Amino acid sequence: MTINFKTPEIKELKPRILVMGLGGAGGNAINGMIENGLQGVEFIAVNTDAQDLKINKATTKIQMGLNLTKGLGAGTRIDIGQASADESLNDIINVIQGANMVFITAGMGGGTGTGAAHVIARAAKELNILTVGVVTLPFLYEGPS
Repeated sequence: MTINFKTPEIKELKPRILVMGLGGAGGNAINGMIENGLQGVEFIAVNTDAQDLKINKATTKIQMGLNLTKGLGAGTRIDIGQASADESLNDIINVIQGANMVFITAGMGGGTGTGAAHVIARAAKELNILTVGVVTLPFLYEGPS
């Protein structure tokens, strides 16, 4: 007599982890991660500067503030970065929805990353997504004296 046991199907539960590079510095950071072969995450480039987005290696790209900046950068103006994120918030939410974790990487010396980081982090928090910010500050010689 043969007894056949049916084993349950094993499912791999993979979290959806996003790494969002904001502005020029954040975009450079995710380009470095992509070049070094980081796997298991989705890379998203977010910028107001259309030229910078074109050369970014991320597969998903969000151009913020098209009506406000006309595809140009925020020009170190934090208010422009924030307003651009507010203008494009629905696009951002559509991309991050369903994620389990979001890493936001940005430089805190320009307008886009500095102005948009908290807007995106707040949206992720409201969607109950675990959110981590990884930011860099410019050296003293990089800014106004």
